[in-house]
Amino acid sequence: MDKLIIVGNNKLKGSIKVHGSKNAALPILVSSLLSDKNLILRNIPNVDDIDNMLKLLRGFGAKISTNNKSITINNRSLKNISADYDIVRKMRASVLILGPLLSRFGYSKISLPGGCAIGTRPVDIHLDGLSKLGAKFKIENGFIIGNVKNKLIGNKIKLSFPSVGATENILMASVLAKGETIIDQAAREPEIQDLGNCLIAMGAKIEGLGSRKIYIQGVDNLKTAKHTIISDRIVAGTYIILAIMLNCKFEVKNVNTHHIKSLIDVLKRMGCELNVSNNSVKVSPSKKLKSCNIETAPYPGFPTDLQAQLMALMSIVNGNSQIKETVFENRFMHVPELIRLGGNIRLTKDKAYIKGNQKFKGAQVMASDLRASVSLVLAALCGEGKTVINRVYHLDRGYEKIEKSIGKLGLKIKRVKS
Repeated sequence: MDKLIIVGNNKLKGSIKVHGSKNAALPILVSSLLSDKNLILRNIPNVDDIDNMLKLLRGFGAKISTNNKSITINNRSLKNISADYDIVRKMRASVLILGPLLSRFGYSKISLPGGCAIGTRPVDIHLDGLSKLGAKFKIENGFIIGNVKNKLIGNKIKLSFPSVGATENILMASVLAKGETIIDQAAREPEIQDLGNCLIAMGAKIEGLGSRKIYIQGVDNLKTAKHTIISDRIVAGTYIILAIMLNCKFEVKNVNTHHIKSLIDVLKRMGCELNVSNNSVKVSPSKKLKSCNIETAPYPGFPTDLQAQLMALMSIVNGNSQIKETVFENRFMHVPELIRLGGNIRLTKDKAYIKGNQKFKGAQVMASDLRASVSLVLAALCGEGKTVINRVYHLDRGYEKIEKSIGKLGLKIKRVKS
């Protein structure tokens, strides 16, 4: 099992270009199941979650050719089989195949999915929404089994919570359903808007993307399409926070800064020196950073996926900060490891109290989930001495070989086999 060895207290130099969004690419890859025509996708990130999704699609009979960061998918010879458990257990996004398979075949069977252990994240919102389109479900021997009598029928669906995955699943299923579907209390994340734009390029009729209500008028079939995946706002936010923690002059390029407005607002409140344009953020050294209080929330609120990284920054600024986690109930698993590196953090249920003015120092730590992993990387890079981060396979799910991407920018970080 790989681990990262980091020697801290070095300066970040130059700039970095943000890769494509994992969380946008995964549902867009799944959307190819709706069509028997070619779907050409550009700016696909080279991360483990994408590799696993491509394996899953190939298992269903998808023909996939790759060219640098562009891929072509054709599902003309699709087989409706049970999804591979060994892949599904690694990746929460695999539940997204339910909607497209039900829409195209009227039947789907998939293992209950896995992913990061950051909370229960139940699939009941997915199943409830798809049931309103006419699907019938049962859970048997660890599988979700879905059936549709004839064809999915459009309906008005009000989500109990603006779930990103449920919105994506219902949106894809509705594209070929008969009549109109309205998704009320839909999630508004940029990744959903990107999925919707790809589906529109394929011939879907969708309105209201980015709002609380999405309107879908079912069509009979889809066509060949090309689409470029948006950049990864979480990766962009991670590198911006890293540059601030190292107090360096640094530029993060190829990011839609409207997608990270909530982060930029928080960082400016803390006193960070940022020059923000439409597609880049230039970080300058800051004189004195101060604490703040935040609460995670669905988009356009502060993203839960940047909470761990911000906590690392809060540990070294002046004053005491507070984070309230409202999205996932088990998203503070990085806290004990940050404490091992020198953080002073206290937890009470859904709140973390972070004491500032701490100095991170090297230690042996363990990665517990994707975003927790990278918060440890940030802390280690701005700390003193050597840190060893174990179980970095979590990190590889969402960051393109981080030791290569930032290792060439003046930082001392290398990967070794255990």
